[in-house]
Amino acid sequence: MTQCTQIQFSFEAHYSRKVIAEFEDSRLTSDGGSLLLREANRKTRLIGRLAQCFQDKRDPERIEHRLQEMLAQRIYGLALGYEDLNDHEQLRQDPLLAMLAGKREISEPLAGKSTLNRMELTPGGSAEDRYHKINYSEAAIDHLLVDLFLESYPTAPRQIILDLDATDMPLYGKQEGRFFHGYYGHYCYLPLYIFCDDHLLCARLRSSNIDASAGSLEEVQRIVAQIRTRWAKTRIILRADSGFCREELMSWCEQHQVDYVFGFARNKRLRRKIASPMREAKQQYRQTGRPARVFTEFRYRTRQSWSRARRVVAKAEQIAGKENPRFLVTSLREQEWTPKTLYEQLYCVRGEMENRIKEQLSLFADRLSTETLRSNQLRLYLSSMAYVLLHSLRRLGLQGTEWAKAQVQTIRLRLLKIAAQVQITARRIWILYSFSYPWKDLYASVWSALRC
Repeated sequence: MTQCTQIQFSFEAHYSRKVIAEFEDSRLTSDGGSLLLREANRKTRLIGRLAQCFQDKRDPERIEHRLQEMLAQRIYGLALGYEDLNDHEQLRQDPLLAMLAGKREISEPLAGKSTLNRMELTPGGSAEDRYHKINYSEAAIDHLLVDLFLESYPTAPRQIILDLDATDMPLYGKQEGRFFHGYYGHYCYLPLYIFCDDHLLCARLRSSNIDASAGSLEEVQRIVAQIRTRWAKTRIILRADSGFCREELMSWCEQHQVDYVFGFARNKRLRRKIASPMREAKQQYRQTGRPARVFTEFRYRTRQSWSRARRVVAKAEQIAGKENPRFLVTSLREQEWTPKTLYEQLYCVRGEMENRIKEQLSLFADRLSTETLRSNQLRLYLSSMAYVLLHSLRRLGLQGTEWAKAQVQTIRLRLLKIAAQVQITARRIWILYSFSYPWKDLYASVWSALRC
């Protein structure tokens, strides 16, 4: 039959010139800047090392898409804003993504959504299933995340602060481990994240019918042990909100020379302890008409749950219309941290971790729509690795530039999403950008830093 798909389109003229749009047979991509991500991966060897955390029991003679290629395709896709496996059905013919994935012949198609889905639906246990022969090791991936963090420092730091937090991942199906969470008001998972500054050390998927701190002790034990094998003299401080203020975690820290500062939920006994500072804050508020803070500290022990008395720091604050007291429990001594500096300069900074969690969501960490908890954990790992890759670009390529602290959405939009033409010859692959790209100098600076 006659091919009648229209490929040329006429639009309203621009003064004396005709305006015509046309689909042509040249190779174009909207992700030209992704070559910088490829350089960041070359520096860290992230994707190759991640592939070593998997077992691939497919018949080598029947494999069309290698495991490392599929992992690279998925991680680069998330970093570039392709959230769904369905996107990869349209990306199969993208020559630049094929080069990022490591295809020898970039004109060959990449893995489709069904192949990628089989990789992600890893069953756990033996890989004798006819369709699911790829398996992964949680322990190996967890170890890799901490290794990448340790390698990012040229020398051991004097002190590091590990931030712990939990967040909700809404669910809309009948996934394994799905429960209704009363605080968030919907069915969700409750993953645990552990960061050190911008570095991701742990992303553990959990059901939501548990305490926010559930499993955090095991994760802290694992991470601290791995850090101390490399940095024996580095001081470690844990920082978290009141959801992690638990006896087992504080006792373990005290026994293993790990300091901590946790939020502490208010109660009537605590309110009575700060009655005098609270009156002082109210008086200051009446005199100035502005929010007033008075800091104090005292030794405190709960009646049942704590095994010993601990240092509690209190902020007695009066704001418009109400009192706003806050409490912290800490192992840090007053000689190092006065109540005011402990609260304002150490504890309050933990709010920055919420921005790091938001970056996980911009990398589609909440797309957990498979049936089992294990396969959803793998999707969380893939999003985490996409974050680590983008953070490597930020750390290695953007340091000292105006985008050194840019969010991953900004980096993606301005530095990676560059329209380009791909030309393939016998000896070269040309990626041709528009000369009107507005951040050419920054691009050149990032390239130079990554090629050092």
